[in-house]
Amino acid sequence: QVQLADSGGRLVQAGDSLRLSCAASGGSISRYVMAWFRQAPGKEREFVTSITYTGGRKYYADSVKGRFTVLRDNAENMVYLQMNNLQPDDTAIYYCAAAGGLYQEARHFGTWGQGTQVTVSS
Repeated sequence: QVQLADSGGRLVQAGDSLRLSCAASGGSISRYVMAWFRQAPGKEREFVTSITYTGGRKYYADSVKGRFTVLRDNAENMVYLQMNNLQPDDTAIYYCAAAGGLYQEARHFGTWGQGTQVTVSS
């Protein structure tokens, strides 16, 4: 079973960019669809983006389309989330996740990182 460790979150100002990282261990991520979710205070965990096994297809929530980019490096067992033009509404804990198929619902993802806090000040 692969384990995930996400990192890179911090306090930034509106308009800034930030890159989150997800390091996998205990197995290869090449077997998984990888995704990023986020959870803001008082809200449910929501889908942000996913990327298929070799990176051929990417999917984004409407709220981040055009600003966020998901990347994966199977050789390094890493997944990244490049976030540009961050806004206060992007403030949340961001989680990396792995699933055996193409889903956008959190319940289908069996492996999660511990989360990394992103805070965007106005």
